Amino acid sequence: MIPIAKPYITEEDARAAYDTILTGWITQGPKVQEFEEKFAAYTGAKYAVAVSNCTTALHLSMIVAGITVGDEVICPSLSYIATANAITYVGGSPIFAEVEPGTYNLDPVDVERRITSKTKAILVVHQIGFPADLDAFQALSIKYNLTIIEDAACAAGSAYKEAKIGSHSDLVCFSFHPRKVISTGDGGMITTSRQDYYERLKMLRQHGMSVNDRIRHESKEVVFEDHVEVGYNYRMTDIQAAIGIKQLEKLDWIVNERRKVARFYNEAFRGLPHIKLPAEQNGQFSNFQSYSIYLKAGYGLKRNELMQLLLDWGIATRRGVMTTHRESAYKRSHKEVVLPISEDMQDNSIILPLYVPMEQEEVIYIAETFCAMIKNPKAFSAKVENF
Repeated sequence: MIPIAKPYITEEDARAAYDTILTGWITQGPKVQEFEEKFAAYTGAKYAVAVSNCTTALHLSMIVAGITVGDEVICPSLSYIATANAITYVGGSPIFAEVEPGTYNLDPVDVERRITSKTKAILVVHQIGFPADLDAFQALSIKYNLTIIEDAACAAGSAYKEAKIGSHSDLVCFSFHPRKVISTGDGGMITTSRQDYYERLKMLRQHGMSVNDRIRHESKEVVFEDHVEVGYNYRMTDIQAAIGIKQLEKLDWIVNERRKVARFYNEAFRGLPHIKLPAEQNGQFSNFQSYSIYLKAGYGLKRNELMQLLLDWGIATRRGVMTTHRESAYKRSHKEVVLPISEDMQDNSIILPLYVPMEQEEVIYIAETFCAMIKNPKAFSAKVENF
């Protein structure tokens, strides 16, 4: 079975974690600070704040952006449910907007139609590693005095107009989950160039504590902390950070390798009937966190049937990105929401395996098998029945 994804964790990464464990400092400490500094430098942001995962990064970003009960935040429904959840955590209302036809990212035109006097922010998602149209959203933020928060869970190593994702907005949230391009097991990061956001984010992630453990530990004088406001335990461990530092050193190489696989798929599938390939638009540089194909009308099998057929032949796949307004947690409160483009993208997209390293034989087998199924699904189904 060829899996949908694999984290690329090396012996060097494991050694870094092992060495950190032996120092005796395994919670948030010097390795976290080093990871933050290096990640900020990589993205071009002034500051970076490491947290336990991207969902907690989004939650803290909502807090420092001042989102509270009754506020509206426009976001895509076509995203993992954590996007909307972060808005809900602070009492805000996620206002689901449509994505652009043929892409997986928010449509700025539809977003503007949904702006009201209650709108306080736009939560922009760089879906499957493809940067959204940040220029358009920055223009909306200026026109309507809105905060832009970027859900860059999938976008480490991606770039928009030659600048790395993480440097364009005041709050950008990353994920280091095993399905992402680099991983710390789990974990997240917030980049910002605002010092006030930076200071408050650091405090909120550690119970609202005025002085963190590392400073107290290194001090030559007795230091007592104050808990300035109600905070959270959203810390990253030094063990995770040690892995993250090594992963970050390989990030550009990993992205380059992922793009090679994506190019191979694109060449193999180009010209096939009934499918639309992922394609970078002007100014986009994708890390290809996922490789998602859209299945057009007229194909002989339904999307789920094709997924099962691929699984029968040893190739794992995943459905297209979920539509949050159709998930049980939001269906009742958003029963009037209808987003035909987003719904169509979810229902007819299929994600193929892409990870580093992939054996050449695996990539060729996936490409040849997929091509055969697209060209002649009925014949392939018959083979499965007789297998």
